[in-house]
Parts: sequence; C-alpha cells; structure tokens
Amino acid sequence: MPINELRIFDALATRVSLELLADLKPADLAKPTPCEAWTLHGLLAHMTTQHLGFAAAAAGDGDPAHWKLVPLGDDPVATYRESVNQVLNAFAANDLADRKFPLPEFSTEVTFTAEQALSFHFVDYVVHAWDVARTLDLPIRFQKEVLDRALRVAEIVPDGRSRLEPGAAFGPVVKADGLSGLDRIVALLGRSPAWPN
Repeated sequence: MPINELRIFDALATRVSLELLADLKPADLAKPTPCEAWTLHGLLAHMTTQHLGFAAAAAGDGDPAHWKLVPLGDDPVATYRESVNQVLNAFAANDLADRKFPLPEFSTEVTFTAEQALSFHFVDYVVHAWDVARTLDLPIRFQKEVLDRALRVAEIVPDGRSRLEPGAAFGPVVKADGLSGLDRIVALLGRSPAWPN
C-alpha cells in the first residue's frame, strides 16, 4: 500500500480513539478494559506513551526512555490529545517513506521501514479504539477500506507462544471462524469480540 494511503488510514484510526473520549468522566478512568491488566486510565497511559515513542522513532530517535509509561496528569484527555497531535505531525513528514524507525519495544537489533512502523501503529489504534469504545459502551465504526487494510495487517501478526510472554503486544488469537470486519480483527489480536461477556 502506498505510504500516503497508510498514513491516512492511521490518522483516521488514531483520531477515532481520541473522539471516543469526548465525554469522558473522571469515574470512567477506573473502568476495566478488554486489556486485562489495565483500567481505562492505564490503557490511556499506554496509548499516550506509544504515540510519543512512535513520534520519536519517526525522527530517528530510538532512546528506550521514550517508551517508558508517561503520567497523564490532571487532564488525561488533554495529555492524550497532545500525544495524538505529536504522532500525527511526526507521520506527516514529507520524507517519511525514506526514514528508518528504531522501535526498541519491537526490536533492539533492527530498524523498520516507515510502512512497517505505520502498519504496527495503525492496527494497534484500530484495536485500541475498539478497546476504548467497549470500555465506555460506545458505538464504533470504520470505513470498509480501513478495516480491509487492518485485517491484512492483523492476519500477518505472528501467533504462538510469544503472545503468552509478559508484555506481549497481543494475546493469543481468539476463535475467529465466521467473524468478519472489526470483530475478526480484534479476535485475531487476542480480544474477545463479545467482551465483557
């Protein structure tokens, strides 16, 4: 996929994750999420940190310190919004396609192409937007083209024992037979489409 198309899809998914927080109340931050280890506060801290890590990587900065969990402060939504702005601005660089991304959370041995890095970020924020929507019991919709691309990425994410290790990005695949669209994507990446049931 051309990098500009992937960049647009990534921005759409990332903005949806922010839009879902428009009416967030302080009590919502304590709610459980489909990410078992995190309340919504923890999930937002993770999402914020990931944006800042990817923004740094887009500038060629692979310092692992950029991937350490950041505090959300007194206004978690404002903190998250700022991280969204930073990563989308970083991904808007004209020469992005020519850059190499150091992503220490993924590997300290190699760097990644812009297409690989944007694919990682994109599929993560399709899924994290779903996480937020489920946590807050809000509807979520993506265009078919966005879901088609996200599904292609989700289908090539390796499964197996690595998903059981501490800190794994995704849990083991949930039974995805007969599922389609966003339900299939989240199942392939370790979420139960029926969460919280």
